Amino acid sequence: TRMSEVMTSVGNLKYVKKNLKRWMKPEKRSAPVPMNLFGARAKVYYQPKGVVGNMTPWNIPVGMVFSPLADMLGAGNRVMVKPSEFTPATSALTKELVSRYFDPTEMAVVTGGPETGAAFAALPFDHLLFTGATAVGRMVARAAADNLTPVTLELGGKSPVFIGISADITEAADKIITGKAQNAGQLCISPDYAFVPEARLEAFIAAARSTFGAQFPSVRANPDYNAIINARHFGRVKAAIEEVRAAGVRVEDLNPASEDWSDETLRKIPVHLVVDPPDDCRLMQEEIFGPVLVLSTYRDITRCIAYVNARARPLALYYFGTDGAERERVLRE
Repeated sequence: TRMSEVMTSVGNLKYVKKNLKRWMKPEKRSAPVPMNLFGARAKVYYQPKGVVGNMTPWNIPVGMVFSPLADMLGAGNRVMVKPSEFTPATSALTKELVSRYFDPTEMAVVTGGPETGAAFAALPFDHLLFTGATAVGRMVARAAADNLTPVTLELGGKSPVFIGISADITEAADKIITGKAQNAGQLCISPDYAFVPEARLEAFIAAARSTFGAQFPSVRANPDYNAIINARHFGRVKAAIEEVRAAGVRVEDLNPASEDWSDETLRKIPVHLVVDPPDDCRLMQEEIFGPVLVLSTYRDITRCIAYVNARARPLALYYFGTDGAERERVLRE
């Protein structure tokens, strides 16, 4: 929480404060023909857009309000925020604090459910930022189109990891599982699937189990391990695991205390590794947004590159290895 919510927000606020005067300065440009022939000069002046809307997700409920806020207010805009209804306590506290420290014409927080969100997206903003699910992003873009409101959408995706032959498999597993376990995989840049050299699969699984067990000796009553946000998402992730298990796919439950995690009131799912599931299963068709990592074994990295390119562009991509030429090939292709 300190890192993903507080540190990023305060860091961005400080960064904007430090650079704002430089950003505000007009920039000289070459005047176009024929005006330049008559001594004309040209400059770009940076102006506020006006009122900016920010529709924020539930997984980083503080950071996704205040980190973008630095840019919005820094640019001289007024801001309206619609936080997620899935984090009602945090959203209510944000509304209370904002109303205490900001004039409502500077910044306002609007709470409510899907109907409120639909009405919010339909307002004639001068710019609208939405962070969340792709399906909802489509609806937001359609609503904003009626007002010709420019929209910035940050929608996640299925982000791959490339583990090269040259990688230190223990180090790669340690870093990947540490990242995957953060917020129980409920992060937009959390990896969905990892390409693992076929000959290194067992070593990766063993190292992943060791890392997760060292960081989280237990899961059920461990306050350092996040719960799934609500019962619906818990059921979605659980069903995806059960689907591949029923199909005979290898599933490794990194559950050091061998606890029963099926309790829907706790909503705690340890990280699971799923080895080479079929492409038509839910884990391969949808963004996982939970503590499940697919391991796809390979012998030739060319196939891995082709697999990523045949699908929707991911939000993030990770490479582990010391082979500089291979790394550059992955980035380039």
